[in-house]
Amino acid sequence: MQLSVLTSITSVLVLGCILELLRRQQLREKYAAIWITIGIVVMPIGFFPSLLNGVAHRLGVASGASLVLFAGFILVLLVCLHLSWEASRLEEETRTLSEDIALVRTQLDQQAADIAELRDAQQQSREVRA
Repeated sequence: MQLSVLTSITSVLVLGCILELLRRQQLREKYAAIWITIGIVVMPIGFFPSLLNGVAHRLGVASGASLVLFAGFILVLLVCLHLSWEASRLEEETRTLSEDIALVRTQLDQQAADIAELRDAQQQSREVRA
């Protein structure tokens, strides 16, 4: 019974933290939606642990605890996969932006060199006239 109370309190606290992070704009909406959904799914399990055992038996799992452990493992696996995908995408975007910045710097350096050449040519032209 104490585990169900702890689960319930934890899910309510996690939902509160997610909403606070969302309010402070420290968590993007697409991630908040996922975590809020998970929190909403976990909350009734904490308040009504017999539901979990019923679902586990319907799925052919020995106990509700085994089902939670398996679901948690799958969730962690999916979160890791998603974060790896995001990191790969951001790495590619960073590389592309770095290449673009290098090209822009090269163009600016070339323009600066061209301007310096023109100034030198104008200065020499003035000296010849004088």
